[in-house]
Amino acid sequence: MASPRGPLSGSELLLAVTSAMVGFHYRYYHREPVSARTILLGDDLLACVLSGVYTDVEKTLIEVQRGTIVQEVRNAFQNAMQDRFIEAVERLTGRTVLAFISNHHVGPDIEIELFFLTPAASGGATPEDRGTGET
Repeated sequence: MASPRGPLSGSELLLAVTSAMVGFHYRYYHREPVSARTILLGDDLLACVLSGVYTDVEKTLIEVQRGTIVQEVRNAFQNAMQDRFIEAVERLTGRTVLAFISNHHVGPDIEIELFFLTPAASGGATPEDRGTGET
């Protein structure tokens, strides 16, 4: 999973974060999400939203009312991976991640990765920075 070296900004940053999160998903779940995009909210909240993330095994478990198992395993995985997610975002942004929150939802099939960043040295995000990095 090659990703550009940071710090990046604007749409290049958003696309790189999206690519990194999709790359992690592909590496560990052996499939890409159906869709993914990253947005910068304000100057300090980077949000990556992925949909269509569940594997066929997970979908089957959800269909037979075993969604709790899927949630527990996904939560354990997110906890185990958080340092890698944070490292990727810090490298791409050139900023420190102050807090990371990850969660997923069953029906609709959505996952979100939130990164709270230290303030930017430049004094704020530009309108270009607030776009989306969609795949």
